[in-house]
Amino acid sequence: MSPQATRRHPLASHLAIVGGNANPALTRALCRELKVPLTDSVVGRFSEGEIRVKINENVRGKDVFVIQPTCPPTNDNLMELLIMLDALRRASARRVTAVIPYYGYARQDRKDQPRVPITAKLVANLITTAGADRVLTMDLHAGQIQGFFDIPLDHLYAVKVFEDYLKRKRLKSLVVVSPDAGGIKMARAYAKRLGGDLAIVDKRRASPEATEVMHLLGEVKGRTCVLVDDLIATGSSLVEAAAAVQGAGATAVYACVTHPVLTAPARSRIASSPLKELIVTDTIPLDERQRHPKMTVLSVAPLLSEAIQRIHYEQSISVLFDDIPG
Repeated sequence: MSPQATRRHPLASHLAIVGGNANPALTRALCRELKVPLTDSVVGRFSEGEIRVKINENVRGKDVFVIQPTCPPTNDNLMELLIMLDALRRASARRVTAVIPYYGYARQDRKDQPRVPITAKLVANLITTAGADRVLTMDLHAGQIQGFFDIPLDHLYAVKVFEDYLKRKRLKSLVVVSPDAGGIKMARAYAKRLGGDLAIVDKRRASPEATEVMHLLGEVKGRTCVLVDDLIATGSSLVEAAAAVQGAGATAVYACVTHPVLTAPARSRIASSPLKELIVTDTIPLDERQRHPKMTVLSVAPLLSEAIQRIHYEQSISVLFDDIPG
């Protein structure tokens, strides 16, 4: 990958940004925010398909941040991350931080059935063994994943990004809705920051791809509702919740989802859903087949860049998520 042409900044002599192929647009945006050039590196493939990595600049003694969400194609992006971490460790970087805006393999975070793996812990072990000294991530699927790492982990929340956008829309009579019981803490944080009420969709999951809505707890009739969740894959859970909320009398239904995984059926489900707008972030890049006119993409680059600077200068990260439960 070629260096990003940006104006030199005092950070550039001590801090280095390395990016893989998972989300180059976000990597470039971070370099612009930090005013630090992208470190020249090669992240490609050998003829037989194995991943080839070479760091073309001296990073000895530098504070290096590797930008690589483990989004689809998950296995390729995860292997790129691991190999980049190994290359930087062997290049004598002073500290290597894995910046993983979207942490894949997070949905298997416990043994809820016999003979199943805990992939969230397995991936944490791989990242640590590969050479990461620290991890920076955002809106983990389950908070306990932080404890799977034996190295420091900073967990950011996209609520501030969504809060700024929603406040500019000046929505009236707002109710924040959690699409399941597990998201109550985060929904409460949104409700507190937006000055709205709280509602919960109590659902039962029929399979990993399908859900059945059971009950709606809270008053939404005649109100503007905002569903909040950490990720959307097939869209079934979010669309079912939106339909339940509209069926209970909501006048408009919005959704804020941090990670737009958006597998094949999602686009058509969003198109036919009662959602007025689906607001997501750029933790995962979207191609034209995934995008829809109902979707709005917000950038997390300003939030991540501030976190990177604070980590580099050994400053507190907690000020970036004060008053956010979980």
